[in-house]
Amino acid sequence: MRKGSLPRVVIIGGGTGLPVLLRGLKQYPIDITAIVTVADDGGSSGRLRADLSIPPPGDIRNVLAALSDVEPLVEEMFQHRFSTSNELSGHSLGNLILAAMTSITGNFSHAIQEMSRVLNVKGKVLPAANRSVILNAEMEDGTIVSGESKIPYSGKKIKRVFLSPEGVQPLPETVDEIRAADLIVIGPGSLFTSILPNLLVERLGKEVCEAKAKKVYICNLMTQAGETLDFTASDHVQAIYEHMDCSFLDAILVNNEPIPEDIELRYKEELAQPVRFDRERLLHMGIDILEDEIVIQTDGVIRHDTNKVARMLISLLEV
Repeated sequence: MRKGSLPRVVIIGGGTGLPVLLRGLKQYPIDITAIVTVADDGGSSGRLRADLSIPPPGDIRNVLAALSDVEPLVEEMFQHRFSTSNELSGHSLGNLILAAMTSITGNFSHAIQEMSRVLNVKGKVLPAANRSVILNAEMEDGTIVSGESKIPYSGKKIKRVFLSPEGVQPLPETVDEIRAADLIVIGPGSLFTSILPNLLVERLGKEVCEAKAKKVYICNLMTQAGETLDFTASDHVQAIYEHMDCSFLDAILVNNEPIPEDIELRYKEELAQPVRFDRERLLHMGIDILEDEIVIQTDGVIRHDTNKVARMLISLLEV
């Protein structure tokens, strides 16, 4: 870290987990860069991606909202999702604005930069690539499933995921931020459909492996049917290492609090269960374990406690 400068933290992910984490981290005096997946092909994002040939804006929109510093009503407007009987139905206003800004600027990354100014975003938001990518999964029986939204519903076990087209490159700014980082945070998020699509972008994953920063993986609280059924914490790490062809994590952040029985039963209906962190195997892999009670409940759903997780991450910068 340069003397007199803010600690530089790069967070890599997507889905619902990343915005939750960012809302906690933005309260600290750090320089934040969020690198966000562009593999989404479902819902409003998927429709805009197909109709306008732009990268999917949904995950980017949620991250911009999480890092914004505007009046609550402005953020609510940006996140508003239309519920109508016409073709607007299901689209969020933020997705449409990002699509319009991409059309105006001719560049998705530039559109994000402009929206960051409008929303007074704290930090930088960068797409993992400046174009759409297709996420594919090879299943254990050899079949290939294409499309991020289809993979969890294949009913088969994932052997590996990969991107098409091949050779998609990250933005130069992304590489610069990874090289300059003091701390790189992976996750939380769906392992195969939110985390790995970022790391599989050529050079991006290589730069993470070679970066001098301390690297920590935030393990999911629950397994996910169609992705990580019966996975332990070390299974998550092993899957990342196998895709990256390198072992690069310094630490893993895990929950050590029992999930309330009523919540666990509700998740069991979705074939999900608490992720068990297998201490001995993690230590054998040379990974430091950061553990605490980091679960909060909201409307019957459990999430990472954003404030507690943020404090734990910030403590890594103080070591």
